Amino acid sequence: ARGTERRVAEAGPAPVRLGVADIEAVLGPPRFDGPRDVAKRVTKPGIALGLAATAYGGETLYVEVEMVKGKGAVQLTGNIKEVMQESAKAALTWIRAHVSELGLTDAKAESLLTTTDLHIHFPEGATPKDGPSAGVTITTALCSLLTGRLVRHDVAMTGEVTLRGLVLPVGGIKEKVVAAHRAGVRTVILPEANEKDLRELPKKVVDSMRFILATDVRQVIDAALVPLHDETGDTAGGQAGGGGPPATDGRQGEP
Repeated sequence: ARGTERRVAEAGPAPVRLGVADIEAVLGPPRFDGPRDVAKRVTKPGIALGLAATAYGGETLYVEVEMVKGKGAVQLTGNIKEVMQESAKAALTWIRAHVSELGLTDAKAESLLTTTDLHIHFPEGATPKDGPSAGVTITTALCSLLTGRLVRHDVAMTGEVTLRGLVLPVGGIKEKVVAAHRAGVRTVILPEANEKDLRELPKKVVDSMRFILATDVRQVIDAALVPLHDETGDTAGGQAGGGGPPATDGRQGEP
């Protein structure tokens, strides 16, 4: 920092050109590279990126799901509280009730109930996690694992899911979307009832984001999962599925 100040002082009123190396010398190396970090973590079926609101602001929240031989049990780890455990159970019940709709065979559905254990993990266990807003993320991660379809690595999501598959509104939308933006994610799936909360976002965030508004978890799955013939995980070509939820660039409904 002193070296930069000296250069400025010696240069007088003329502007000083700073490069990346100069900035890193003052601030240190980058803490993370948002888009690349997300892409590196969402590399196989069963991983989805959610969003959480904490006392310190918004945070990205990964959900990882894996299958092992067992007896139909479900294990949840990652310092999660009671409400989030209930969200995981509701997500699994919805999936078990819609196995044929998801394209799962009868044998796989039977295996899910009787001979397979599911492990749902929330990394970064030092951070307590609670609330219903991970419902859509858990459901998406489970569907991804069971169908073998990747989750798009440039999509984050939040929302509560009922046993009937309805996507209910959640709190902390401003903090969550800002967290997604900070992580380099530019598409966020939200409950349709939370559209009004987009007005609270900074304009520079709104202008660079795309929002997909959902009322049913099927819409979330269609928008979030990559078709089996496309393993790129990019959303530039549009969302998966033909009858997906409405999308907005965020400027709709601004005051």
